[in-house]
Amino acid sequence: MNNSIKLAILGLAFTSMASFAEDCTTPTTPTLPDGATATLEQMLAGQKAVKDFQAMNTAYRSCLEPQIAAAETAAAGDSPGPELIEALKVLTDNYNASVSKEEELATQFNTELREYKEANPS
Repeated sequence: MNNSIKLAILGLAFTSMASFAEDCTTPTTPTLPDGATATLEQMLAGQKAVKDFQAMNTAYRSCLEPQIAAAETAAAGDSPGPELIEALKVLTDNYNASVSKEEELATQFNTELREYKEANPS
C-alpha cells in the first residue's frame, strides 16, 4: 500500500475518532453529603448518586473503548503521525481519569459514610 493511501486511512481514522469523542460525555461528579451532619435520607441519596455516577462512567468508558482500539490499531501502522499518537494519548488519559475519578468518589463516599455512622450510632 502506498504512503498516500496509508495517510488517507489514518486521516479518516483520526477524523472519525474526533467525531466519536464528541459523542462520549464525561459524567458530572456528584456532590456528596457531609456524613457528620447528614440525615439518613441524604446519605441514601448520596449513595444513589454514586451508583448513578458509576453507571454513567461505565457507559462513558464503553464509548471510549472502540476509539482507543481504533487509535491503537492506527498507531501501530508504519508511520503514525503525531496527531494520531496525541489522539491515542488523550483518549487513554480520559479513560484513566474516569477510573481515578470513580475511585476517588467511592473513597470519599466511604469516608462520609463512616462519619455518618460515628455521628449516628445505632
